[in-house]
Amino acid sequence: MNRTTLSLLAAATALAAVTGFAAVTAPGGDDATATAKTPARLPVERSSLLCPAPSTSELAETVYTSFTPGGTAGGGTGGAAELAPSVAPLDDTEAADDEKKTDEAATDDETEDDPAKDDGTKDDETKKPAADGADGADAKVKPFLALKGPGKPVSASKNAADAPALVGSATGALAPGWTTQQTTTITAGESRALLGMSCTPPDTDFWFPGASTDKSRQDYVHLTNPDDTAAVADIALYGKEGTLKSSTGEGIPVPARSSVPVLLSTLTAEAEPNVTVHVSTRTGRVGAVVNAAEEKAGGDWLAASADPAPRLVLPGVPEDATSVRLVVFAPGEDDAELKVQLAGKSGTIVPATASETLNVKSGMTASLDLGDVTKGEAGSVKVGPAEGGGETPVVAALRVVRGKGTDQEVAFIPATGPVTERATVADNRAKGSTLSLTAPNGTGKVKVTASAGSEGGEQVVKTYTVKGGTTQAVTPPVPTGLKGSYALTVEPESGGPVHAARTFAETKDGVPMFTVQTLPDDRGMVSVPATKEDLSVLK
Repeated sequence: MNRTTLSLLAAATALAAVTGFAAVTAPGGDDATATAKTPARLPVERSSLLCPAPSTSELAETVYTSFTPGGTAGGGTGGAAELAPSVAPLDDTEAADDEKKTDEAATDDETEDDPAKDDGTKDDETKKPAADGADGADAKVKPFLALKGPGKPVSASKNAADAPALVGSATGALAPGWTTQQTTTITAGESRALLGMSCTPPDTDFWFPGASTDKSRQDYVHLTNPDDTAAVADIALYGKEGTLKSSTGEGIPVPARSSVPVLLSTLTAEAEPNVTVHVSTRTGRVGAVVNAAEEKAGGDWLAASADPAPRLVLPGVPEDATSVRLVVFAPGEDDAELKVQLAGKSGTIVPATASETLNVKSGMTASLDLGDVTKGEAGSVKVGPAEGGGETPVVAALRVVRGKGTDQEVAFIPATGPVTERATVADNRAKGSTLSLTAPNGTGKVKVTASAGSEGGEQVVKTYTVKGGTTQAVTPPVPTGLKGSYALTVEPESGGPVHAARTFAETKDGVPMFTVQTLPDDRGMVSVPATKEDLSVLK
């Protein structure tokens, strides 16, 4: 044989060895009629969270609580979960405008006024981001908060007006369901408020109905970039007549590993009390959340609404709410005719203030004042198509007020999806927490786990059955021997879907301060389809 023939025989032998198994299970063989395997549900191996700068008030006291639920089936071992200050300094909108003009200015900003320097870090190497493109936990910046293991929360506080945004990631056994709560208390001054939020994962698209450009409001959208490359974001505003004119909302640069707050009223000359904000990115990804401050009524964080859908649930309206306003936006090409209902303790009703359908025109923001709709009974608002109204997707949020006169406090409740596998909220205290569970359709049963305390205590588990069309507002279980704060984890056990929210409240100088966090599914599990070799793609 010549050398060419020998080479061909060797290649054929090697190919046969590689494809032997594939040939046995090739299409048309004995396995051709086998039922396709259901994709496996496996825990995520990495997750990211972003916490915006909490406040510019000198009186702000902020507590961060980080937690990963234990007992994730199939979860990995080891890993880390850390949050660290963003490397670049906190930019304001003027600095963001400068960034548009020159990249060199952004480079100078990143090497000056380093938050790590304020925390007493002396090693110059800790001020430089890692070159591997990892999230904040992997950058060479001293972690502000680090989780040691699943099942027990850790807490840290920051009492300063210059507290930076935090960027972090979790890996291994600490990644599935990792959550961090940021709770800020400002007890005096014009900005007095109790502000709470669950730190957000990065994404490329966010909807915020319930924002405002009115003179009585100071609303900032905070954009936080976790990556080592710059992101570019667009902010569009929609009022009752449609798009609000803006010449500065497009192409907003968010430098690598930094946070940029943008005052909404600087983006348009049109002052409207009810505005929908759409944040999208041209390049990169960001975490986005709106900080809303209102004259004489405090303020809170407004988290993004659930994805547009024809039917939405907004859970967790407190029993003593004195004013509730629903804000809805239709992002598609069709108008929406909506029916508004309240799911309370004993069933679902149509409030007198919502007896007629709510018409939401395409590309326009609509609002409906529900007043003291709960009438002393905690509930949740349901939004869905009116009879013959069509299946038009919408986004929605509630502005909720407790108290009267000068003793008012405001919070926001965005539409949120059901808990499909698990959801968690951290920073619950021995007193002041209320858990709202809503079953909009059929009866649902959930398991609620109160974790061990951050400084001591043992977990407690309790189950709740929520009748279809109702809301249960319960005082959640408290860990045995609790010291510090703890986390609440909700998991479905049977029946129909259940939506959840946690209200944390405390009274300061006669003001009923409160904040509401919804509990969307933590997406700690992902579907991984079964695969097999198919060398036909090489043909």
